[in-house]
Amino acid sequence: MADALKAEGNKAFSAKDYPTAVDKFTEAIAIEPANHILFSNRSAVYNAQGEYQKALDDADKATEIKPDWSKGWSRKGAAYRGLGDLLAAHDAYEEALKIEPGNSQAESGLNAVKRAINAEAQADGVTGDPTGGLGGIFNDPQMIQKLASNPKTSALLADAEFMAKLQRVKQNPNSVGEEIKDPRFLQVMSVLLGIDMSFGGPEAGGPSGAAAAEPQEDVPMPDLRPQKKEPEPAPEPEPEDEEAIAKKKAQEAGDAEKKIGNDFYKKKQFDEAIEHYNKAWDLNKDVTYLNNCGAAKFEKGDYQGAIEVCSRAVEEGREVRTDFKTIAKAFARIGTSYERLGDLAQAIEFYNKSLTEHRTPDTLTKLRNAEKTKAKTEKEAYIDPAQAEQARELGQKKFQEADWPGAVDAFTEMTKRAPQDPRGFSNRAAALIKLMAFPQAVQDCDEAISRDPKFIRAYIRKSQALVIMKEYNRALDACTEAGEHDDGTNAREIEQQQQKCLDAQFSARAGETEQQTMERIQNDPEIMSILQDPVMQSILQQAKSDPAALQEHMKNTQVRLKIQKLMAAGVIRLGR
Repeated sequence: MADALKAEGNKAFSAKDYPTAVDKFTEAIAIEPANHILFSNRSAVYNAQGEYQKALDDADKATEIKPDWSKGWSRKGAAYRGLGDLLAAHDAYEEALKIEPGNSQAESGLNAVKRAINAEAQADGVTGDPTGGLGGIFNDPQMIQKLASNPKTSALLADAEFMAKLQRVKQNPNSVGEEIKDPRFLQVMSVLLGIDMSFGGPEAGGPSGAAAAEPQEDVPMPDLRPQKKEPEPAPEPEPEDEEAIAKKKAQEAGDAEKKIGNDFYKKKQFDEAIEHYNKAWDLNKDVTYLNNCGAAKFEKGDYQGAIEVCSRAVEEGREVRTDFKTIAKAFARIGTSYERLGDLAQAIEFYNKSLTEHRTPDTLTKLRNAEKTKAKTEKEAYIDPAQAEQARELGQKKFQEADWPGAVDAFTEMTKRAPQDPRGFSNRAAALIKLMAFPQAVQDCDEAISRDPKFIRAYIRKSQALVIMKEYNRALDACTEAGEHDDGTNAREIEQQQQKCLDAQFSARAGETEQQTMERIQNDPEIMSILQDPVMQSILQQAKSDPAALQEHMKNTQVRLKIQKLMAAGVIRLGR
């Protein structure tokens, strides 16, 4: 991904679309923050835009990541030049040349900086040379030979006075300003510079007082001072350096092998697919190839091999900061392989690792299914009827000793060893009632009933717990359900519990005024539902004129239950 963004950035830079180039290099840096080339290229873009401080910051980062890279120091030199810090630019280019002697880009930058430094010095008048650099020509080691070989100046070598002046100028070039009034110095300078500087005066060496030569047009004195040049354009980032080209070629070769592998994979020729995925990895270290290889091994049934390859994918991926989604895929395939091997604990561990990297619905579903299967497997493996009977006997002993917590523990063990035996849940409910844990007791009774609807003891215990909770209507319902499933063996016990429910309900409303009774009835949804039933309304209307008819209707079990609830609630009051 980073390479693709880098290529787009280089393309935008070549098209002078600098904002896009900056965006692309910035995105690439977010993926590969330790890539010095990306910082170098973005520095060049900033330089081209005139944002020299940003260019310097990126160049600093490039040299920080890779201090021995010549181009990073050249970028730094260019940024300093843009900021006007010529001395710092000079040092940066020199550092680039120390690392890579002969680097043309660095040499060009250094020479430009040197010229700029000299130009500034001349403009500021700090050179100490009022002749603008002309005094230096008198230090030419071949000066005497040049003067002797030119007929215009050869005779001057015999003039002791003039030679003394020439020697003084040679020792102190600044004194040429005083001596230049002597026309003979112009002849000497003309010869040394290779320029015709005749001004129409008497020729050097001619007879004193001789007629002057015809005046000639003056030749302008050349400006020998270093000229200030415009800053050279910042060196453009190279579209592809050797490292990038090699990487691109490796990727192309690896992808070609991967494509062949994919074709074999689709044909279910997994051995051939694995061979080409391995070749792809040898050519280019892309973790995707390892993931594909793991997938082929998995489909082949080599689950241990898939685990090994995908584990390597995770390890290699961490080294090169691979995309977290790729790491997540490797973890998920390891988890699936362990699940196929029957190691659900390891499967769950790696599914969780995958979800930590990247959360996907598919992996989440696999995790939940594995957890359910593991719980079910462990539960089934724990079933042992013999151990369940021992736990039941221990629970009964603890119950008789009034060790209610001990009894709960023992009966809990029984429910695990024999989860389909209703006795374990019913017995635990009895112990929970002793511990005043009534809701839990009711829940255990429901568990017992779901396993055996004819287990009457569970209905009765449920009713007992509900009476204590003052849920009288539900307690009566439990008794009614018990009667519906009883074969007559427990009729008396059921009837006794039913009466206890009614007695408890009557006691609860003892001393209640009619107004309080009405308010309670109106706040009881079950009683209001009975009163709104058209059939019950007809029965109650008939009972007003013929109380004996009520007794006749109570022969129906369902009607009897509703009438008992109305009586218990105080809606029907007998003897009044």
